[in-house]
Amino acid sequence: MKNYSKLGTFASKGRLFKEASNPFRSPFQRDRDRIIHSTSFRRLKHKTQVFVNTEGDHYRTRITHSIEVSQIARTIAKYLGLNDDLAETLSLAHDLGHTPFGHAGEESLNECMNEYGGFDHNLQTLRIVMFIENKYFKFEGLNLTLETLDGLIKHNGPVTKLVKINNLIGLKKLKNKINFSKNSSLEAQIASISDDVAYNNHDIQDGIKAKLFKLNDIKQISFF
Repeated sequence: MKNYSKLGTFASKGRLFKEASNPFRSPFQRDRDRIIHSTSFRRLKHKTQVFVNTEGDHYRTRITHSIEVSQIARTIAKYLGLNDDLAETLSLAHDLGHTPFGHAGEESLNECMNEYGGFDHNLQTLRIVMFIENKYFKFEGLNLTLETLDGLIKHNGPVTKLVKINNLIGLKKLKNKINFSKNSSLEAQIASISDDVAYNNHDIQDGIKAKLFKLNDIKQISFF
């Protein structure tokens, strides 16, 4: 196996608000723990992946989806010699701003918010970690590392249109510390790919369990 360690993100550029380092945890481990202990993460247990949680105990919800994404991302990052803590952090946080009722809920909320700039769950995730979660006296939000913020902003790749970010987040709030046109870290890209791997597999499994279709119905897909 090739050594990709020089391509990984192992040292943080810091946070929007300076904090003393921790002798027991890396900056990315601290980010992960802040996300896990947030109220927004706990709320994911009732948010829909495909099936509402009242339909059965064994269907995925946003919180179980996020855990599965983090497991895949951590495995890939570790194998490639990248920063598995950062990959895990981004995976656990990527859906914090998602609506109930899946993408149908997001589309409906976007229509309702049309006169106010619309709704985007990725930007809502950013609003949550930067402003809505309040556990500290000295700053709003969770004060996550710049690398985590960068990965959340670019979950779908570099950002070319900044109007919505400016309207919903405020570019000044980011203190010119995010390069929007540059690709996100490899760890962030792994988290994004792991998101696709997770839902493309577990949504099919849940669909079969719900008897919406049978395995024979999807035989035309080469994977099956």
